[in-house]
Amino acid sequence: MFTDPFDIDNYAQDPDHYLAVPFVPTEEDTVEAMLSLAGVGPNDRLYDLGCGDGRIVIAAARDRDARGVGVDVDPLRIADAMEFAGWAGVEHMVDFREEDLFSVDVREATVVSLYLLQSINVQLRPRLLSQLKPGARIVSHAFDMGDWQADERIKVADGYIYKWTVPASVAGQWSWTGADGTPCRLELEQTYQQVTGRAWLGEIEVDLLGAELCGERLEIELQANDATPVQRFTLTFADGALKSAVEA
Repeated sequence: MFTDPFDIDNYAQDPDHYLAVPFVPTEEDTVEAMLSLAGVGPNDRLYDLGCGDGRIVIAAARDRDARGVGVDVDPLRIADAMEFAGWAGVEHMVDFREEDLFSVDVREATVVSLYLLQSINVQLRPRLLSQLKPGARIVSHAFDMGDWQADERIKVADGYIYKWTVPASVAGQWSWTGADGTPCRLELEQTYQQVTGRAWLGEIEVDLLGAELCGERLEIELQANDATPVQRFTLTFADGALKSAVEA
């Protein structure tokens, strides 16, 4: 997938990007499980970073009508992937690029698939979080993302598959007016999809009982005290701003 591990000249020229990840083909059942876990469908554009022979991108196009891009630095793997795509009849739906996965632009992706190493996943994590839109899904075979806990994990024959949904940025202070005219205010802290903070209804601080962030939507529960009903709101964020707040 990456630089030839025995190419000493490449290592001497760029030791910081000297990565040796052997090409290990993903089993067909595992490919299907990855696509299912990510919920890949016709409206998706899947990027497979370290695509090898392109089987994940090709399966997404062939079986789920999704467009895709495979990225690998090994020209032989890219050639194999293009030939395989032609054989599968999906060459018009996929693209394969000989490119460093640390420099590829993934902003168009709605799904990113990985079969790398945990250390590389962690190095890629800031780029994925900064470029992917809230709600984009990341699915990784065998290796997690360090302290970014997966939203889901399933067992397959040769290990686990992990899924993350890219969260909106919701840390900060937010305010809106409830349906009854009551001013509502939040002060939130965020670690990936985990959200904590404080809340006010009018001038009264209330309990923030729960905050569940999935993509651009934040579901919260507020309660003034045990004798009052729980109030639930769905907040939608986009481009670093609160776009709407609807009481359930």
